Amino acid sequence: MLRRRRTPPTTDEPEVPDVPLQWRRMLAYLAPYKARLMLAVVAMFASAGLSLVFPAVIQRVIDSVLEERDWQLLDAITLGLLGVFLLYAFMSFVQTYFLNYVGERIVTDLRKQLYSHLQTLSLGFFVERRVGELVSRMSSDVTAMRSALTENLTTLLQQVLVMIGAITVMVLLNWRLTLFIVVMIPIIIVLGFVFGTSLRRISTRVQDELAAATVVSEEVLQNIREVKSFTRESYEVERYNNAVERAFAAALSLLRVRAVFGPIMAFLGFGGLALILWFGGREVLSGRLSGGQLIAFLVYGLTVASSFAALVGLYTTFQQTLGATKRVFQLLDTRPTVQDAPDAQPLPRINGRVQLEGVCFAYDARQAVLHDITLDIQAGEIIALVGPSGAGKSTTFNLIPRFYDPTSGTIRIDGVDIRTVTQQSLREQIGIVPQETLLFGGTIRENILYGRLDASEAELIDAAKSANAHEFIMALPDGYDTIVGERGVRLSGGQRQRVAIARAILKDPRILLLDEATSSLDNESEHLVQEALARLMQNRTTLIIAHRLSTVRVAHRIAVLDKGRLVELGTHDALLAQGGLYARLYDMQFREQETLALG
Repeated sequence: MLRRRRTPPTTDEPEVPDVPLQWRRMLAYLAPYKARLMLAVVAMFASAGLSLVFPAVIQRVIDSVLEERDWQLLDAITLGLLGVFLLYAFMSFVQTYFLNYVGERIVTDLRKQLYSHLQTLSLGFFVERRVGELVSRMSSDVTAMRSALTENLTTLLQQVLVMIGAITVMVLLNWRLTLFIVVMIPIIIVLGFVFGTSLRRISTRVQDELAAATVVSEEVLQNIREVKSFTRESYEVERYNNAVERAFAAALSLLRVRAVFGPIMAFLGFGGLALILWFGGREVLSGRLSGGQLIAFLVYGLTVASSFAALVGLYTTFQQTLGATKRVFQLLDTRPTVQDAPDAQPLPRINGRVQLEGVCFAYDARQAVLHDITLDIQAGEIIALVGPSGAGKSTTFNLIPRFYDPTSGTIRIDGVDIRTVTQQSLREQIGIVPQETLLFGGTIRENILYGRLDASEAELIDAAKSANAHEFIMALPDGYDTIVGERGVRLSGGQRQRVAIARAILKDPRILLLDEATSSLDNESEHLVQEALARLMQNRTTLIIAHRLSTVRVAHRIAVLDKGRLVELGTHDALLAQGGLYARLYDMQFREQETLALG
């Protein structure tokens, strides 16, 4: 596969919200589960408080039990400590369970919201973006937000509580000794801020590179047939390896920052403990502190150091999370370019007259595609669109169901401007059979029922029979329950087309858009598909991008497009008589088919 140059998206991505707004939006996802979250927080506060009991018990054991050799007091303290640890374990269970419950619910809600939002976006959004990028946002980025909102947030509260409690006890034990810890705090805060800023920037790059690698792998796996047919396995392996290596390089940059940050913080922590031991020993020798108090003070100092290290680590984690959060909110804030009008009404059952009045369209300022197209298609009429590649045939198709809106001009159905009706009611009455038939990876039954989910078994079979699909379906081992595989790979091209036609027949649309493509089929498959298409077109307004002479023959009129303009319109015989573009196209494209048919 050739590398494709990424063009600017037709739907602009919104600006990144500022950090406080990002946090407010993230915290909003906790609101529906605040009762369970409060239980987890209460349990967290209880476990944090209980963790402060142990150093005080050590002091009591050293200063009272060991010096006085009181066995009964030792037994009582030990039993009490076991009770404290049992209660601590229970509170930890409550905290862990409810935190993970809330976390999984948030992940589920976010993924559902993202997926639902993606369904509302216009076709242009997906044309300009790759599937792997979107999948990355719904998976790894959402998981990063989950961690920030549950484990990391509650750990932040817990460590703050433990640190404040430990410092309070330390001040009560010896305020002079406590100053050694307090003096170090501003140094750690400054270092954490500096390293955290770097971590956020680099981690965003890591997420972007991982998404790019995902895009490459997903694109190749979706097009594995083309990869193998062109023997590009080695090329694609190299392309993926390069993407993964770029992700590795970004991750290595992140690792270097962490590798420097960790030892610095460890040195400050252990250095502080050494100073505490030095100064505390002098306090004991001076009689202002007992041995048990010094040991307790050291344990509290370790508690403060570990809590502060955890807080700094959380800060860096939060900085990394903001990169993932930015990507998720950018997607959620993207608005569709094609939207229902505020007063849009459902389109009633139509006859199928389609009018294009002065329609112009451009994908962007540099790419004008259609120029002043005016075409009146009567209900039940079959129009064949003919023209060179790039003439605007597919774009015309995409405008009728409002996948895009015209840059100027109007499209009416039964006299109603399609921009005044809801997109759903419009598209429910339009059937599309594309040139490249795409099926879902489930069963044949599921693919046909996609045309109308509530159809009965009899209606399903009738549609398959009308599409000349029932016979080959019943010959399969599992009949209608046969799995078609990714993109319908287990069926032949003609079989896939007939399943798609059955799906369109079941939908029973009033307007049919048919990108007719049977040139790659064998004669028998082509005959079956053409016969099915003839049934599908009965009593329906039909626009066909014509590739075959038989399609041109069946059309009531032929619209000839060239460079985005409607240059000729008429019957087959009339256009041949004019000797214009259609006559030249006929000589190049269709006359050989006619000769072969006669021969």
